[in-house]
Amino acid sequence: MFKSLVFVIRIAIAWALASALFVGFWSGIPLIGRWDFPPVALGMVVMAFVVAGAFSHLRRVRLIAGHVDGGALGNRHRRQIEIPFEAGQAFDLLDAAIRELPGIETVLSARDSLQIRAQVNRPDSYTQSALGRWNPLSGFGTQHNQIRATVTPTADTGSVTFICEPQVGAWSDWFFVDDGTNLENAEAITRAITRRVADARRGEQMAAVRTATEKELTVAKLNLLHAQVEPHFLYNTLASAQLLTRSDPARAEEMLGHLIQYLRHSLPRTEDSPSTLGAELERALAYLEIMKVRMGNRLDVQVDVPESLRATKLPAMMLQTLVENAIKHGLEPRTGGGTVWIRARRADDTVAITVADDGEGLGGKTNGTGIGLKNVRERLKLAFDGAASLAVVANFPAGVAATLTVPAERETVRHD
Repeated sequence: MFKSLVFVIRIAIAWALASALFVGFWSGIPLIGRWDFPPVALGMVVMAFVVAGAFSHLRRVRLIAGHVDGGALGNRHRRQIEIPFEAGQAFDLLDAAIRELPGIETVLSARDSLQIRAQVNRPDSYTQSALGRWNPLSGFGTQHNQIRATVTPTADTGSVTFICEPQVGAWSDWFFVDDGTNLENAEAITRAITRRVADARRGEQMAAVRTATEKELTVAKLNLLHAQVEPHFLYNTLASAQLLTRSDPARAEEMLGHLIQYLRHSLPRTEDSPSTLGAELERALAYLEIMKVRMGNRLDVQVDVPESLRATKLPAMMLQTLVENAIKHGLEPRTGGGTVWIRARRADDTVAITVADDGEGLGGKTNGTGIGLKNVRERLKLAFDGAASLAVVANFPAGVAATLTVPAERETVRHD
């Protein structure tokens, strides 16, 4: 209450001094100066408007801010807000908040210098003011406010400072009030920034949830594709061993021994952990030993995989799928059998792993449905996020060559 009274008295005193100066000037005019009533009457009317306008300003400020203090009562308002974004993003957020203000007319943005200048039309808070533009509290017809904003870059945030004020000099604060319009603009910008920051945070949280969900779906899909491969090989191997048990028990026992070796390389690895080229090569060689028991001299195997590349990350059962395709669709249909080559080479940041055969080729009658190769491509895409590929081409002079291209492991440089 005391601050409100001081505010009204301050404006009244300023206008009283101005009125006294006007009366003194009027009295100095020859002939006309004898008539004291006109200036006195004008002064009384002005003081009535001054007091009424001051109380109206007090009431509106109380409605907007919920309280009355020296800062809220002023015509000029400064705010400083720390936005948890880098300076450029903070500037865009501030610019959008200012452009959404009601009555905004002109906005000048300088993104390089992180500054914004804006002009806002001052609304008639109570429809039409008495005497219109000639009301002594209307600022001699000034109907606009202005906003000056700057973003200061900091380490991880953008510090936003903005000022909402009338488009007249600070001297006018002794005589005129803005009916709380600049306070309203400052509060509106603050709310808009807070809302936009909250929206951005919610968006980040939703993106994190989506990422976690997509990761879970990816893992589930990888496990599903993996599950489609494992039973296929085990079924074929056990079926062959069962058949050999009747015709050649010794060879069946040898095949089961290689199957145990194959499982020894397979079972210790957990489902969600990546395998390596070395581990998958041991698994594939165990498989080929099983096939040698079945095919005899019809199958020859050539392996050229440098020891330095065996640590290359490779999804489980992927090499196995290519080797199995080479046997089933390339060499088994041929009476004379053939050769399977397994080769690995490094080129820059990638490793190319090739499984080739000299069998029936792409035009053979047992090319299959392509589900195995489709699974390989899907698993490569999911495991390496598009950084790996599978190419299947005709081998020369006969057969098929399938090449996996995957990211290479970073080399460790030793400093002695």
